[in-house]
Amino acid sequence: MSALKSIKKSNFLQQRMYEAVLFLLVFFGIFGYMGSTMGVSNMLNTIMNTAWDLLMNTVFYIMGITVLSGALGKLLIEFGVVRLLEIILAPLMRPLFNLPGVASLAGVLTFLSDNPAIISLSNDKNFNKYFKKFELISLTNFGTAFGMGLIVITFMSTLKIPGNTDNLLIAAMIGLFGALMGAVISTRLMQYFIKGKIKETDTNSVHKIEENISFKSEGSVFIRFLNSILDGGKSGVSLGLAIIPGVLIISTMVMMLTFGVKDAAIGYQGLAYEGVPLLPELAGKIWWLFEGLFGFENPELIAFPITSLGAVGASLSLVKAFIADGIVTGDTIAVFTAMGMCWSGYLSTHTAMLDTLKFRELTSKALISHTIGGIFAGVVAHYCYLLIQYFL
Repeated sequence: MSALKSIKKSNFLQQRMYEAVLFLLVFFGIFGYMGSTMGVSNMLNTIMNTAWDLLMNTVFYIMGITVLSGALGKLLIEFGVVRLLEIILAPLMRPLFNLPGVASLAGVLTFLSDNPAIISLSNDKNFNKYFKKFELISLTNFGTAFGMGLIVITFMSTLKIPGNTDNLLIAAMIGLFGALMGAVISTRLMQYFIKGKIKETDTNSVHKIEENISFKSEGSVFIRFLNSILDGGKSGVSLGLAIIPGVLIISTMVMMLTFGVKDAAIGYQGLAYEGVPLLPELAGKIWWLFEGLFGFENPELIAFPITSLGAVGASLSLVKAFIADGIVTGDTIAVFTAMGMCWSGYLSTHTAMLDTLKFRELTSKALISHTIGGIFAGVVAHYCYLLIQYFL
């Protein structure tokens, strides 16, 4: 027995050693490449200046949106609008997503807040009793497809693109439709992968919609209104703070691997948003694919969907830099909205939710389904935008 433990311990230590060596190779490979190209001093200054500019000019702007949208979302929940939306949307759930009508609540709540709402909701016994087990598991894909939807649409539709007369609100709504179609594909694919392989414990889905969860609080209308906007605003602050690490760390790295030197005549100066354009060079090898699928006219744009895999808040921070470079159109906004909403940092959410539901082994199936769904969302948004522009 002790010999077996000794072997296991030895294998564990060996695995950790391999991981450490691999990490060091990747870490020093990336930063060594950037440092040798930019100069170590310029690289460090660019990291600090980019993080600072993102914090001051992007994070606080997004936080302003999250505070206002958080207050609005809480008001909609408190005064029954979410309940009304749930009843209106319920008839669409079975034909589109093969989910019970009450699942619309999950979509509305994640749209008004963020992906973590789906995790807490799926653990509520008053909610998950409506689902068969394979349906509840597929809710991971359904709910994630609408994460931070209100924030993404508000952000995209209020952007200003110099010299561009496209209606960005229309573009953002087309993106919302694309995200919806991506959610259908992702949810249905997940159900296809797991249906028949999950042991059902009860038949569920027999409860009436009217038995659904109530969010109404106590007090007069004025007190409920006041508490809603304040509590919603506080949740918006928390959400705004929660996106800071993703924006500052992920976006800084992605930008430094996306954009090049500001002034080729002068060279690297350690300015914000300088870097080595490695991602566009790699994307350029198969650029025909991205252009055909999403209509992207510049390789740099691929950084948005890549960043959305980890955090949609971080991907939003890239848009203003793209606008400054003059490479964003209404079509781009539609595709960004669709893919940003549909993916919305699903790499972390899927793992956390399936772990909570005790089905961690299905994570790979959920990720594959959602990856395909997000790509489909971008394709739908692109071609719908072109179709609408043709008739307009």
